[in-house]
Amino acid sequence: MRRSGFWQQVQALATPGKLIGVVVAIVCVLLGIWLFPLRASGQISPQLKEQVLQIIRENPEAILESVRSYQKKQQQAQEESRQAFLQNLKTNPKEVIGQSPITGSKAVKTVLLEFSDFQCPFCAKAQATLKEFMAKHQDQVTLTFKHFPLVSIHPEAMPAAKAAWAAGQQGKFWEYHDALFNQQSQLGAALYGEIAQTLKLDIAKFDRDRASAAATAAIEKDMALAEQLGVDGTPFFVMNGKAFSGAVQVSDLEEVLASTRQ
Repeated sequence: MRRSGFWQQVQALATPGKLIGVVVAIVCVLLGIWLFPLRASGQISPQLKEQVLQIIRENPEAILESVRSYQKKQQQAQEESRQAFLQNLKTNPKEVIGQSPITGSKAVKTVLLEFSDFQCPFCAKAQATLKEFMAKHQDQVTLTFKHFPLVSIHPEAMPAAKAAWAAGQQGKFWEYHDALFNQQSQLGAALYGEIAQTLKLDIAKFDRDRASAAATAAIEKDMALAEQLGVDGTPFFVMNGKAFSGAVQVSDLEEVLASTRQ
């Protein structure tokens, strides 16, 4: 599922007939912020304000070009960051994996990173594909789970991520992971405790761990990595230098796996 973002919202509004108007509105807001100190101190005059607005009205193309130029630079910087990460994944896979949960090959020959959200229905659907793929390639592929809760649209994504992390502190991450996805429609405090009891976790430790600063830090670290890669939705996958997202089939994963060996 895609997350909402500033530029995605602007682009959704910015049809060809509306784009300049949207950009002008953005610039007006920015200029309002810029001029606020002057306005607060009484130094801004109505004439100056009108002059600034008139410049905007008379030069919308220049403003639009400036915004596009800035956006292009941001995209280039993000692409450079992504390429640097992908290269590091090839050369230092264990560093990228860090303390994240893994399953499959312990030899770390081929790494499959999964950025996922426990409340995302598309992530839940992807689990059957991943299980089938890993059953066939568990001796070659190391599946690594990275948290990317889309908190702006999924209120239970972060609590579920913290609960799964806490279960991982007792060696039960994947069992807890499966239970969350299998009961996705019931996500909530009651379910988190119920799963912990079913898995025979130390409940006191589980509750301490999911409420800890360490849980928050671990999840935020994964989220920062997702931001570095430009991930804007889940599920998102990276396999030895190649990134892909959305609904995937086993054949898609096998094609990417085969390409990494060439």
